[in-house]
Amino acid sequence: MIRTFDEKVDELYAEGALHGTAHFYVGQEAVAVGVIAALMEDDVITGTHRGHGHAIAFELDIDRMAAELLGKASGYCRGKGGSMHIADVAAGMLGANGIVGGSMGIACGAAWAFKQRKEGRVAVCFFGDGAVQEGIFNESLNMAAIWKLPVVFVCENNQYAMSLSVKRGFATKRISDRAAGYGMPGTTVDGMELDEVHEAAFEAVERARSGEGPSLLEAVTYRYLGHSKSDANLYRTRDEISEWRKRDPIVRFAAKLEETGALEKDERQEMERRANERIEEAFERASREPEPEPESALEDVYA
Repeated sequence: MIRTFDEKVDELYAEGALHGTAHFYVGQEAVAVGVIAALMEDDVITGTHRGHGHAIAFELDIDRMAAELLGKASGYCRGKGGSMHIADVAAGMLGANGIVGGSMGIACGAAWAFKQRKEGRVAVCFFGDGAVQEGIFNESLNMAAIWKLPVVFVCENNQYAMSLSVKRGFATKRISDRAAGYGMPGTTVDGMELDEVHEAAFEAVERARSGEGPSLLEAVTYRYLGHSKSDANLYRTRDEISEWRKRDPIVRFAAKLEETGALEKDERQEMERRANERIEEAFERASREPEPEPESALEDVYA
């Protein structure tokens, strides 16, 4: 469903049906699904500008997401937030965020509240490799470690901060090595392998829930499409993209399920058909929703 949603969004932008910008999650699906599957009902997440996958994995309503992207009043932000700001605070999705690294402090705030109330809940913060170079990364991880906050920091290392390769942006081989400087566990997993992501995430989430504090999880993954819809991909080769596509997380997991007999070959095609049908219906339905009233532009500006 995540893959189909973002491919549809890419298609709509190419047609000029959507405005603003969008950042696609195609190729990174195993990270959102693997991590969020380790959470309990009352746990919360914060996302990134590349947040459609997080929202769908967290089971947000696809109709309302489609409406938001089309700028409709029935969208999650009443059509005023667009792709980068989908949120449902009541459900525990504390927001995608257009500011690189911006949601780290929000996740720490939620985790601090959980600890003060002794609620046994966990906050998960998603961010990209580029956000690791932001000051808020140091501040948030240090604070979370000192106060033993129930938060899990998930770095989606998709190899590029816009166009800057991690090979040029980091002197260390693993981003997770930075965890040692804060006195917390750091783990690197294959972000294209769903089971591996889930196992590591479950361990980190349970550690946080039991009061042992935060963890840094690095999922090594890859975005097949550009940084955003306007990215010409001049900084990488087609061969590189092709090599990563051979490790596609959906194909790999489907193959594993087929080997164990848990999934019939024709079942996967049927699931893909249903996903396509569902996404088409969502955007078709959203296209008929009303536009926001002009006076609503002044609503929700101030708390």
